[in-house]
Amino acid sequence: MLESSSNQVFDFNEAFAELVTQQGIETPSVAPAATEADLRQALRAAGEAAYRWNIETDEIIWSPNAPEVLGCPLAAISAGKQFASLLDIENVTTRYETVMNSRLRDSGRGVAFQIEYLFRPEGRQNAKAIWLEDIGRWQAGPDGLPKTVFGTLRQVDERHRRDQHLNFLSSCDPLTGMMNQGRMMEALDQAVSVAKKAAGACAFVIAAINNLPLVNEAYGFDVADEVIVAAARRLRQVMRVGDGIARLGGGKFGIILNDCNETDLEMALRRYLSVIRDNVIETGRGPVWATLSIGAINLPADADDAATALSRAEEALNEARKLPSDGQVIYKPSERRTAERALNARCATEIVKCLKEDRFKLAYQPVLHARTGEAVFHEALLRMQDEATGELIAASHLVPIAEHLGLVRLVDRAVMQMIIQTLHVYPEAQLSMNLSGTTATDPYWYDQLLDVIFANQQAASRLTLEITETVALNDMQSTRRFVEKLREAGCSVAIDDFGAGFTSFKHLRELPVNILKFDGSFCRNLGTDKDNEYMVRSLIDLSGKFNLKTVAEWVETEEDAAALKAWGIDYLQGNLFGEASVLPPWTIARANRFDIGGDEQPDPLAASLAEAAERDPEHEIAMHHHTASGAGEGQSDEPIAPGTAYVEMNMDITPHTEGKDFEPEPLMFTEALEAPPEVETPAPVFAEDEPVIAMEEPLPPAVEEAAPAEPELVFADIDESIARLRAALADLSAAQAATPDRDAA
Repeated sequence: MLESSSNQVFDFNEAFAELVTQQGIETPSVAPAATEADLRQALRAAGEAAYRWNIETDEIIWSPNAPEVLGCPLAAISAGKQFASLLDIENVTTRYETVMNSRLRDSGRGVAFQIEYLFRPEGRQNAKAIWLEDIGRWQAGPDGLPKTVFGTLRQVDERHRRDQHLNFLSSCDPLTGMMNQGRMMEALDQAVSVAKKAAGACAFVIAAINNLPLVNEAYGFDVADEVIVAAARRLRQVMRVGDGIARLGGGKFGIILNDCNETDLEMALRRYLSVIRDNVIETGRGPVWATLSIGAINLPADADDAATALSRAEEALNEARKLPSDGQVIYKPSERRTAERALNARCATEIVKCLKEDRFKLAYQPVLHARTGEAVFHEALLRMQDEATGELIAASHLVPIAEHLGLVRLVDRAVMQMIIQTLHVYPEAQLSMNLSGTTATDPYWYDQLLDVIFANQQAASRLTLEITETVALNDMQSTRRFVEKLREAGCSVAIDDFGAGFTSFKHLRELPVNILKFDGSFCRNLGTDKDNEYMVRSLIDLSGKFNLKTVAEWVETEEDAAALKAWGIDYLQGNLFGEASVLPPWTIARANRFDIGGDEQPDPLAASLAEAAERDPEHEIAMHHHTASGAGEGQSDEPIAPGTAYVEMNMDITPHTEGKDFEPEPLMFTEALEAPPEVETPAPVFAEDEPVIAMEEPLPPAVEEAAPAEPELVFADIDESIARLRAALADLSAAQAATPDRDAA
């Protein structure tokens, strides 16, 4: 090794030989081309300077290009102390500390290190500074302590600035310089933890600029950014020392108030509101007036962690935004809100399960022609089958939750598929379907529904889509495009709940609808509520001028129905004319007259027999059920037409009273039903890329299969009917015994 002096430079060959021969390190073979000149050129190309630092003498020998890399002469850095005097005093670590305080032991290959520090080539008092990366190994002496250090230095200013910027972005907001949400959550957790340990209190506030969207639209996003920065500056000015503020995104700020009770919180909220409200904010394009809405929460009383505090403060903020002007709401626990959320969670789970398990069913409510009283079409309403009891309940409470969670699109598609199935199975059916606002204004999803409708043109002509008035108003352009497609497919389109919103008849001219369904709240108490009367009569008159058919919903009384008919309503709907039923109405009409146990008017003969049966239970009857495919005992000799279903009651009157010698004649009751004509029903077609939601129970059989009447459909309770008829026959026998002369005559 060369003698050290202040003017010597790094000898690569000698230094390399010394490094690789330390404590048993094998000397690798060196390619002949790897000369000292080549190594110096490589260092210069990489922008690195090599050094050897002798810790015992504190002497540093540098490569010739060190002045270029470090920006200072070799004489200023020839000793370790000289080099250390040029390091910034705020450096976290230095080369000396890294080497001398190392807890690692040299096993013969040296101990590697890599550090970064700020170097001031012109002295600590000078502003010029560069960031250096120092990579090397130190070799130990016989005593195991560091003796010699070999390494390289290079400037890493650009990388350090990039790393610093990334570190800044990871914890700070680039626009305002405040904490970002991630860093704020850490600080909020710390504040809650400190409050718990000290049995104290703190608070968390979310303040949001109310009219920022209007500023964006009126002035542009650059002016909105100016408003955000100015609002942040003003909030900082009125904050207490020790409190923290963060930007949560957009125009929302989160403020952590340490050591803050409820009274202090109220005072702080008033300061925040007034500092923004009282003066306009000057921007590059003129003054802008802004207001705040604030949601706050006391901690740890109402939340014991940062995530819960943030969520509940957001709830309070949502309530504050409902106030007519800027205002504040402090979160308070609510049992009602907790119960509603639990219900919402259960409903969301129920919606998904109903879709997976095909537990959604349709119920049909008739819509009658006001003049003839005939059912013109039926509105298909959603019902849900209870998982535990199997009971069908209204699913209307699920729809708002489904809309909120984005599940209503799937529900609409399932309902559409069930309706198309029903229209194919029952060719005489005419149905209407309520369509959610989410689906009606989402091009992707209403295109899926349109594909199903266009693929089932025969069913489309018997389908009416109902869109609520508020949905039609929200996005007229999208709604008009959707309605035009529906009319092109052959569907009718109705505006539902008309009158509840603010649709003018000018808007109706832009939508090619053909039916208006008046909001049910206007169609009630028409005899006593003059406002409702005026509204309904006006809507009917104006609808007629636009050639629109009208439907009155929620009709519950005969008086209201009569008034609506007199004013010229086209169709009537309500429980007065029939409640929604899951049984297809196109088959119930044929079975009602044989179901003496139901609500419908029974057959007169069956009614008289039932009345007589209550008086004499001591007679026997035989009941038979026949179809065209077979006959039972006591079948009539009358020929049976193919496809005819009939019910025969053969009552063999056998008196049990002793002493009676007359032979009663058997009483025969036969009534036939004409089977409906056979109709070929095409299978419904659904989009290939969309899964068809299967029904949990099979749809009602085809028309030709529905003709034979099942015994349980004819009599609700066979045993009860037999008992009644026995009683009737006993009464008849007693009457005959009491009046022998009349019978003989």
